[in-house]
Amino acid sequence: LAMLNQTEVREFILLGLSDAQGLQHFFFISFLLLYLTSLLGNGAIVILVISEPRLHTPMYFFLGNLSCLDIFYSSVTVPKMLSGFLFGHQPISFGGCLAQLHFFHFLGSTEAVLLAAMAYDRCVAICNPLRYTLVMSPQTCLLLAVASWSIGFVHATMHCIMTSQLSFCGHNRIPHFFCDIKPLLNLACSSTSLNMTLLNVVTTIIVLGPFIIIVLSYLYIIIFIFWKVRSQEGRWKPFSTCASH
Repeated sequence: LAMLNQTEVREFILLGLSDAQGLQHFFFISFLLLYLTSLLGNGAIVILVISEPRLHTPMYFFLGNLSCLDIFYSSVTVPKMLSGFLFGHQPISFGGCLAQLHFFHFLGSTEAVLLAAMAYDRCVAICNPLRYTLVMSPQTCLLLAVASWSIGFVHATMHCIMTSQLSFCGHNRIPHFFCDIKPLLNLACSSTSLNMTLLNVVTTIIVLGPFIIIVLSYLYIIIFIFWKVRSQEGRWKPFSTCASH
């Protein structure tokens, strides 16, 4: 990635989350505990889903994917942030910055699309249970998962390539704890109008598209349950299957 850019600035400085010296160790311990809890919890889910045959269902297949995403997603930014709490401002190479930017947007976009796939899965399971195994076949689940990861990868790669073509000179201090795209674009010497336009348009599509699918799916589920299911116990059971979402 670094070879794509021929610029003067070869390194950036991440300024971190806070400069309050008295709070650095508190932040370090707090975020470390949260990070380890996330790793252990999501890791346990992945192991259970893989090892337990009774969990080899569409819902747990998507939940396993989501847990993997959460592990990778937090690992992209948190270790560097923790290092910043202990040792102060963190240097990061241009190539490392682009890599972090790429994986952050790749995993974030994938998670948004995967949540929409999970909402669709729950909608079919609750509203059309007789056709559920046919509609949500292993092939369909695999296709939805691959599509989610692919959309996220393409989205991130586009931003990464566009950013790598910019010129960076002079100021190299990023007021953030990781290389996000907007703080990085603010440091560019060349025009970023095309980058900002693509960022706003594509990110809106990536976020708004899954959000609409999720909202419509759950609205349909709620209407279906209150229209078709009469007992309170019968209404609670379908909702409980959506808890993982």
